[in-house]
Amino acid sequence: MVHFFKQSFDYDHDWTTVSKGVWQKYPNPYSGHVVSVDVLDRSIDPETGIIRTERILGCKQSAPKWVVKFLGGSEDAFVREVSFVDPQTSRTTVTSVNLSLSQYMTVLEHITYEPSPSNPMSKTLFRQTAEIQARVMRWKSLGDKLESWSADRFRSNAALGRQGFEHVLRVLCEGQEQKVES
Repeated sequence: MVHFFKQSFDYDHDWTTVSKGVWQKYPNPYSGHVVSVDVLDRSIDPETGIIRTERILGCKQSAPKWVVKFLGGSEDAFVREVSFVDPQTSRTTVTSVNLSLSQYMTVLEHITYEPSPSNPMSKTLFRQTAEIQARVMRWKSLGDKLESWSADRFRSNAALGRQGFEHVLRVLCEGQEQKVES
């Protein structure tokens, strides 16, 4: 069985500010589980102006003892993230997938940021979906437990991620205000 997660809401910041914030999202006080961000590749399409970035996020997540007992692994986890920033359409898309323990479970996340239809000049619509699927077919009950635990963890991290990104955007805006005042 696949677990799905979905949410959408508006950030009270314009798309340009939010898109700048995406690159400064980590570290932040609400996402302490993200311990490293490494840029593997960044390119700009000369015809479209679309910026493509590929990163690896290093995370520390304490897994339940039963997960470690059955599947092994450690608290170190890695996620591959690929993003596209399209300045022509004012749309940023981010797709991420777990690399660690991917033989047992896949967490595929899609995020979009674009000007909010309710107020495109000062708000950004955030949409996030995730598909969480266990790959332990021999042990269906273990797969169900793993998916359920992962979906709960994802939901919790998504809430912290929102708080953390709001913090990053506040700091970013305060820095811009200080530059203007100087």
